Amino acid sequence: MNEDMMTEAERASIAADGTDGLLGKRGKGVFHIHTLGCQMNVHDSERIAGVLEANGYVPATEDQINDNDLDLLVLNTCAVRENAAERMYGTIGRFNRVKLVRPNLQIAVGGCMAQLDRKKIADTAPWVSAVFGTKNIEDLPKLLDQNRATGKAQVQVTEQLRQFPSQLPAARASRISSWVAISVGCNNTCTFCIVPTTRGKEKDRRPGDILDEIRQCVADGAKEVTLLGQNVNSFGYGIGDRYAFSKLLRACGTIDGLERVRFTSPHPAAFTDDVIAAMAETPNIMHQLHFPLQSGSDRILRAMRRSYRSAKFLDILGRIRAAMPDAQISTDIIVGFPGETEEDFQQTMDVVRQARFSSAFTFIYSPRPGTPAAAMEQIPRDAVQDRFDRLVALQEQITEENLATFEGRDVEVMITGKLGKKDTDTHRVTGREKTGVLVHIGVPEGEPVPEIGDFVTATVTHAGRHNLLADPDVAAGQTYSVRH
Repeated sequence: MNEDMMTEAERASIAADGTDGLLGKRGKGVFHIHTLGCQMNVHDSERIAGVLEANGYVPATEDQINDNDLDLLVLNTCAVRENAAERMYGTIGRFNRVKLVRPNLQIAVGGCMAQLDRKKIADTAPWVSAVFGTKNIEDLPKLLDQNRATGKAQVQVTEQLRQFPSQLPAARASRISSWVAISVGCNNTCTFCIVPTTRGKEKDRRPGDILDEIRQCVADGAKEVTLLGQNVNSFGYGIGDRYAFSKLLRACGTIDGLERVRFTSPHPAAFTDDVIAAMAETPNIMHQLHFPLQSGSDRILRAMRRSYRSAKFLDILGRIRAAMPDAQISTDIIVGFPGETEEDFQQTMDVVRQARFSSAFTFIYSPRPGTPAAAMEQIPRDAVQDRFDRLVALQEQITEENLATFEGRDVEVMITGKLGKKDTDTHRVTGREKTGVLVHIGVPEGEPVPEIGDFVTATVTHAGRHNLLADPDVAAGQTYSVRH
């Protein structure tokens, strides 16, 4: 469960998806997973849950979580930014306060920070029962058994990938939306990034295995999948097939019952015309794209070891929009990378003005130990904060202007949640339209409330700062219809 990356409505959607008959029985122990970080971590947490359930553990109910009525707490960690370590140790400390009143509680720490700080975690947090790396998900039940038998913390961190996490059982967080990993690891050498250290070199799954998993997801009720990888569009490069990713996208278009396909994240340097064509020509590939810029300064891009320049980035962006004028394109931007001058920053602002991203994940640079950029001369924090604030203000303005263009348009929304305290009192539902924009829909009087997984086509009546409202007046000719 990734509480950092979901809206309240999406969390409600997951709760409403239902659970199996094991709830209320303790089995080998009642567990809860707290996830920090990216979509790959969310995917890993589904695998952690699947492995635990396969070994007799039982997922906690909402009431059990609220009451700390738990036998096992698992923290799946992130290492991308400097405060990731602070958040991890802060969360481990909060878990310890639960353990003080529940002495038999086991605490496990996994993910990217566990891969990096395995010894420090065990030494500084003796109440932790198990530490496991990104490649050791399947080892967790054994580590917990050994901890119960010995009373000592168990640490298992492997550097080499033994099997893809996708080969492990999964307890999907959502009935209608599934994460499907197509690769793990990264072959790039960006000077700011710790991912190659925590995830290793890039390894691709077999296309047939990926498609089989997608078909199984659809058979289990999924209507949407998101293809995951640190660098999805270099999929197949390891075997010399530079068209493998576009072939995979087109193959997704042949799967009956698969309504929507998204993917994240591509690298601009490897984003080729065949991928653009596959997106534009395959009906169930959504015109939504996360396209990390990082900086608009060519000098800083070189220092980052990003293998493109701003002109190439904007050229690719132009080709994407020529093929898909409705595409919603988000990005990542780092402010205050070592050596960044005001001139460099202004070049980033210029690219943002030209690119007109739908949204941007904007980060203040934070040094990660062991990366080349951490040894470079850092910029004073107050200067970086000022730049960050200016960039956020610019992007907020662009986002509002972009959302305003939806007013009066009909959008198709896949429902992921209901807004309100009780379903019986709810007259507003929420979900995302095809290009990923969040839409809250008012159900016209007399109409039944759509179910999670339904598709609602409605007229957008108002644009907010980060989402759309659709409260259609059917009598006035505005659109409202439901497809199950």
